Amino acid sequence: MRMAKSNISKLLEKHENLTHSEMMEVVSHVQRQEDEWMINTIMVKGHDVPFKFRRKKSYKNLTSARVNLTYYPTNELIAGMEFEVMKVVRIKVA
Repeated sequence: MRMAKSNISKLLEKHENLTHSEMMEVVSHVQRQEDEWMINTIMVKGHDVPFKFRRKKSYKNLTSARVNLTYYPTNELIAGMEFEVMKVVRIKVA
């Protein structure tokens, strides 16, 4: 009997820029309101780039938690300067 592919495997095959990482340690987590969305920014141990995701409601504090992330690199324009950020598609506490 053949096992069905996981959702993550399907996402990674469909979108070549996606990366999936497991057991990443969150060193900082900040949330802020932007219109009707909560913008979450996390910093992960060993990475200098922020990981960002949006939710309709507040998210539990992830500082010191281990998480599995599916993300892709993108650029954000802040105060006229371009910064690299990782756009999180899927986050799950490990």
